[in-house]
Amino acid sequence: MMTQEVRKGIRAATYSAENADIVSLLGERPAFDRSLQLIGDALLIPLSDGSGPTERVKGLAQQCSDALRERNWAGDAELADQLDRTIGIGVTSMLRALPVNLEDVSMILEGDPLHGGGYIDLHTGQVLPQSVIDDGGLDGDEDEDYDDDDKWLFVDCTGSRDGYRDMEQFIQTVTDEQRADRLAIAIEGRGAFRRFRSVIDRWEDELDRWYAFSEDRSRGRARRFLADAGYRPAVPTRH
Repeated sequence: MMTQEVRKGIRAATYSAENADIVSLLGERPAFDRSLQLIGDALLIPLSDGSGPTERVKGLAQQCSDALRERNWAGDAELADQLDRTIGIGVTSMLRALPVNLEDVSMILEGDPLHGGGYIDLHTGQVLPQSVIDDGGLDGDEDEDYDDDDKWLFVDCTGSRDGYRDMEQFIQTVTDEQRADRLAIAIEGRGAFRRFRSVIDRWEDELDRWYAFSEDRSRGRARRFLADAGYRPAVPTRH
């Protein structure tokens, strides 16, 4: 089982585009039953290395692609397509590469509707929440034209409904009936997210599974949003 610490290591190695660290952290038998979005993004880095991927990396990519297609959550097919293309079995993508962080996209896509979403800079991939824009932007440029579709992609905030569905679906995966019942009761009515977290904090194993589950769901939805707009996350390059 891939622990939270290993996932943190993979995220860090992906950010810095360290091929050796990524391959080492994945190990000989990665947990392809979870964190598929995170694993797939990590594998794209050694796959895209100019020196050419190893047969082991190609094999891991094929396994990850197959697992993504079988699971078929939002964004899974898009990532599987990208993995297939890198190992030479997919068709050319019509999606434009954008150096954007999926977690940043997810934060404004599924954040507080009171803040009104935000925008993605199509030149740099920078994600600006609406609250930052209302304050004049990062550089205080109040004259920036955010209606310029050639430079900015609007991200409408969908609110917490997807996050609530994540909790519902996660509870269905909890095998301990007493735990599942307590979590189901926790998400009834207002304050569902706070109560859910308070209850699941008591069980370290379930909490770790929840982190992996919710992270992959939100990453996939952010990827699907970008694909619908004609974009895909660019593969990180070494810092």
